[in-house]
Amino acid sequence: MGVSTRPDYPSKRSTPSTPNEANVLKPDPSQPAFDLPPLAPAGRSPSRYIDPMPLVEKRLIERTRRRAHGSHSYGSRSVVAGIGDDCAILRVPPRHELLVTTDFSIEGVHFRRDWHPPELVGRRCLTRGLSDIAAMGGEPRAVFLSLAVAGNVPQPWVDRFLTGLLDLADEFNVRLAGGDTAQSDHGILADIVVVGSVPRGTAVLRSGAQPGDQIYVTGELGAAAAELAQLRKSKPAKLGTAKSKTQSNSNSPDSPPPSKYSQHLGPYPRIAVGKILRRRRIASAMIDLSDGLSTDLDHICHESHVNAEIDASAIPRARNLQHVGEKTPATVDFDFALHGGDDYELLFTSSAAVPAHIAGVPVTCIGRILPSSTTPMGMRMIDAAGKSRPLKAAGWEHFKRK
Repeated sequence: MGVSTRPDYPSKRSTPSTPNEANVLKPDPSQPAFDLPPLAPAGRSPSRYIDPMPLVEKRLIERTRRRAHGSHSYGSRSVVAGIGDDCAILRVPPRHELLVTTDFSIEGVHFRRDWHPPELVGRRCLTRGLSDIAAMGGEPRAVFLSLAVAGNVPQPWVDRFLTGLLDLADEFNVRLAGGDTAQSDHGILADIVVVGSVPRGTAVLRSGAQPGDQIYVTGELGAAAAELAQLRKSKPAKLGTAKSKTQSNSNSPDSPPPSKYSQHLGPYPRIAVGKILRRRRIASAMIDLSDGLSTDLDHICHESHVNAEIDASAIPRARNLQHVGEKTPATVDFDFALHGGDDYELLFTSSAAVPAHIAGVPVTCIGRILPSSTTPMGMRMIDAAGKSRPLKAAGWEHFKRK
């Protein structure tokens, strides 16, 4: 987050362009439109208006720098120099290899401001990167955030977004060490980069699965996809109408309370589980479940040149999902658990004895790895009737034709 000589936050307001409609989440046509409140006319600032971001780039960087310095993770020994120089300087433990991952969080694709509280959007943004580090069995060392926002995004939204991101960073003692800022033509785009490390030669890859290995998954699946489906069916909380429990500034953007949407927005990266699986050499291959069980298992099969068979009845479906207004927990629909995604649990293979719980997280055996010579080739699933049938990857995939 070096200070740019080219101002990315001009004082003159620009009109946001229309996004490519094929690449954004679309609400039900019968629901209210997804719009920001209007900008305040010159000389007026009534409460129904939200002023555009007031901070120019240099001030935004300084505010972010102060907040990062004030976090508990600021004393992380992995970062020698962070925000304020052209590059960060990282200290890597002796005989370690670096892990580097990057993930987008794009408004209209990964989140909506009228559904998702800013704190939890920030937390989920970092979760995506930390979960990749967990899938390699790594230790996170530093975080870099590139943030582009439109001129009509209020500064309080950015402040609350950073609160969620930095709170999660503190939980894992990982420091925000730099990044970039820019003004977008429309909406919000956040790119998170997480740097981690593992002892040399010990990273768990997707390519290590062997015929005879069992297939395991941590936690429960489907809650995030089920909640997202519920949000799509329900009446969205329009900006300017629903106060957040965490909102303390009257100029803050209005958004739903975090407690209503915790499963979709607040998954927890399995760093501790991943490190144990790597240290004890339990996992032969591993991936985090971001795109859905069927799609991510297909990634392991492709990289390991193997086939797989899973048992439908063994897949741990989320049971504690509670929609807004419901009192009785319900088991999520099977398709949400199989294809939904955004669970950020770990899917791994192993030929070793695997405990029922690792770092307090339940672990379930859901299938087995088969040789690539198995016919018919590909993934298969044993259904409730005990019949084995082909399983196609049907999770999330960008640019996939409908």
